Amino acid sequence: MTALRAVLFDAGNTLVFLDYARLAEGVGAAVGVALTGEALARHGPAASRAMELASGTDRERAAAYLEALFLLSGVPPESLSQVRECLGRMHSERHLWSLVADRSAESLSRLRQAGLKLGVVSNSDGRVEKALEAANLRHYFDVVVDSALVGVEKPDPAIFHAALAPLGIEPAEALYVGDLYEVDILGARAAGLDAVLLVGPEHMTELNCRVTSSLPELVDDLLSGSP
Repeated sequence: MTALRAVLFDAGNTLVFLDYARLAEGVGAAVGVALTGEALARHGPAASRAMELASGTDRERAAAYLEALFLLSGVPPESLSQVRECLGRMHSERHLWSLVADRSAESLSRLRQAGLKLGVVSNSDGRVEKALEAANLRHYFDVVVDSALVGVEKPDPAIFHAALAPLGIEPAEALYVGDLYEVDILGARAAGLDAVLLVGPEHMTELNCRVTSSLPELVDDLLSGSP
């Protein structure tokens, strides 16, 4: 087997996550509906299924996720235009995906200390680098590729190659970590990379790919030499 030299990551829902409490407060006030961060988070899995069924660009799929999240939480359909306006305003103030899971920074540091190159390949709006900076994670990465800036989106293999080229890494020497099977896993495989899906325990046996439930778990496996 080719030795691993680099690990590339998706950004949203892999490294940085939605601030549900902030969303609940901002949107709830805008539409006059009592929302809580806990309730929004509880509807996340169902909203993810709506996103997987949506077509179009990654931005359109993210919009489908957010709209489903609020509809499931009790926001009436006729208020969706207000929801979109509020989310746009909040996103311009601070990236909606701004929370970091426990031990993420420690895990990235361990990978760097092991001598691995690190990168991010994200379908985003041109602001993923700012999101990583706001989350205090940017300095761990040797390269950040944002689809809005390079003009190609996952699952197109070209976006993965755009990250590998400046690193001087061959696809067979890299691993990609993401949260969407169709976009991240199939896209990385098409580009020649191995791939790992970050999923909750309830989905561990559903898909034909390597899975992990957290970044610390993945790093433990990689550094211990587990397959």
